[in-house]
Amino acid sequence: MARPRKPLLSRDRIVEAAGALVDAEGLEAVSTRRLAAELGVSGPSLYNHFRNKEEILDAVADAVSAQVDLSMFQEGDARDWSAALRDWALSYRAALATHPHIVPVLAQGPGRRPAGLRVADAVFGAMVRAGWPPAQATYIGALMRYFVTGSALGSFARGFVDDETAYDPADYPHLGQAHLLAERRQQVDEGAFETGLRALLDGLVLQYEQTVTGRKAPRTPSGA
Repeated sequence: MARPRKPLLSRDRIVEAAGALVDAEGLEAVSTRRLAAELGVSGPSLYNHFRNKEEILDAVADAVSAQVDLSMFQEGDARDWSAALRDWALSYRAALATHPHIVPVLAQGPGRRPAGLRVADAVFGAMVRAGWPPAQATYIGALMRYFVTGSALGSFARGFVDDETAYDPADYPHLGQAHLLAERRQQVDEGAFETGLRALLDGLVLQYEQTVTGRKAPRTPSGA
């Protein structure tokens, strides 16, 4: 009986394996030698699809960008620009939270990555259609990327140890509950993101009213 054939090596298989490795062990775990071993192929065969490790990580980052919902920016969508930005930011952060180790690559910007460029194009296009001047629409896209990727680069709550003795009230009179933050990481980090997102969008609404002639935006863009 003939032996079962190994699945053919493809870009998708390489990206899937590299993404799993990044998720499990971080960026430093990825090498062409390690990937080849994971895929059961020879190292040089990877170079038929990618020139180097950087290209592979770029493709992994783009696969994460492709998970971000962009439906709110379609021309037929009923959401206004501020609600669309909010829903998109939540989807964007959720994708990054699922794959935190790839965030440093994504934070560098889309470069030539197709899915990343589609995200940038969708945000910019929706802001211009809403009436924002092109320059301001560019600033908004940059601002949102800074905010979302920055929030995904690390956990505020996890930065505090769970040892009560580390926060001597004589030295830190206002940190008596800081040792509890780590165990409440999700609540604290998500609450901080929601608070910042509301403040950011409320500020943009005020700018919109001042910048876009004859247009009034809703007073509660955050949906809160």
